[in-house]
Amino acid sequence: MRPVIPYVTAALLFGVGVYGVLRRRNAVLLLMSVELMLNAVNLLLVTSDTTVRAVLPQTGQVFTLFVIVIAAAEVGVGLAIVLHLYRLRASVALDGVPLTDAPPLDGATDATPAGPLGERVGR
Repeated sequence: MRPVIPYVTAALLFGVGVYGVLRRRNAVLLLMSVELMLNAVNLLLVTSDTTVRAVLPQTGQVFTLFVIVIAAAEVGVGLAIVLHLYRLRASVALDGVPLTDAPPLDGATDATPAGPLGERVGR
């Protein structure tokens, strides 16, 4: 088997995934791009396992299973975040998400900082 074709395919898939992560403003498309990158890594692991026989047999396939499990967990957490974002903003566009501002807890409108459990500190 010629390993060049799967290696080039994995590189192209990873490149398309990186482009999608850097250019997309939609949270769902961003998650799809991350999944594309993980699948490119899976292809690379399985191809390297079949072409390069290491000391431990089928290590690439075992690592691929770990990546699949991590990808499934990432999809669950990512979709939960996207659903919460949609409920708060009625949009999944990532441009309008403030990363530095936090909504006030319990309807508080003053600038008193809150502690780790939500209690007021500083007064």
